[in-house]
Amino acid sequence: MAKDRFYNPVKLLYCSLVFMALFLVQVLVGKSGWVIADLFSYDSFDPDHLFARLSVHHIVQMLIALAVIAVLNRLIKADFGFQLGDGKKGLRYFLIFTAVIAVIALIYHILMYVFGQALAYDFSLSQKNVLGTLGFQLFLSGTSEEILYRALPVTVLVYVFGKSIQIKWDITLEVVLASLLFTVAHIKWSLFPFSLNLISSQLFYAFAMGIVNGIVYQQSRSILYPMLMHSISNVLMVGTGYLFAVLL
Repeated sequence: MAKDRFYNPVKLLYCSLVFMALFLVQVLVGKSGWVIADLFSYDSFDPDHLFARLSVHHIVQMLIALAVIAVLNRLIKADFGFQLGDGKKGLRYFLIFTAVIAVIALIYHILMYVFGQALAYDFSLSQKNVLGTLGFQLFLSGTSEEILYRALPVTVLVYVFGKSIQIKWDITLEVVLASLLFTVAHIKWSLFPFSLNLISSQLFYAFAMGIVNGIVYQQSRSILYPMLMHSISNVLMVGTGYLFAVLL
């Protein structure tokens, strides 16, 4: 009976509209971050434009997302996961994930080097650039993006569905849909003039990470652990690239 109610045309339309609304909110929040970030000049301390503008964007994006969640929390009284949750389970997931990503990052860069496709940087690997970019990845990338692209959509979709809808194993429909939104956020596009720029490997990685982080979010009942996982994966991927560039 619950399944019949979910597949009711009116229910489907309602869920579809909410999904599109989430997409629009994420787009507007992201673009608002760029509008604010572009109000400042960063040439004096970030002449290569690697981390300062991006950091301001992610801070603004995070603050707006938190404001949206605060409003929704008053309206729907939902739990967005801003607590420690199941710390034992969350920490175990984080440690396993970190070990796996460290191995993947190492193998990836070794293969890139072996096949003559090692990453080349068009900026100097100065102390400021390395610390600035890694600092952004560690403190802001996961923190900001997991709030906007995980906590917000997953929680809202569960509320709209009326329950968490399991697909297989620990993968749920709301996590898959949130991962799709996260993947789309990695596509550079414009309507006027129309342009579309995407990297298939990056989109696959974003979707896979979205699924993994979404599972951990729901299993641990906390957004903290997906934040840590997101950040450490970026640090390991970027940092390993720097390490190979310096040593080889």
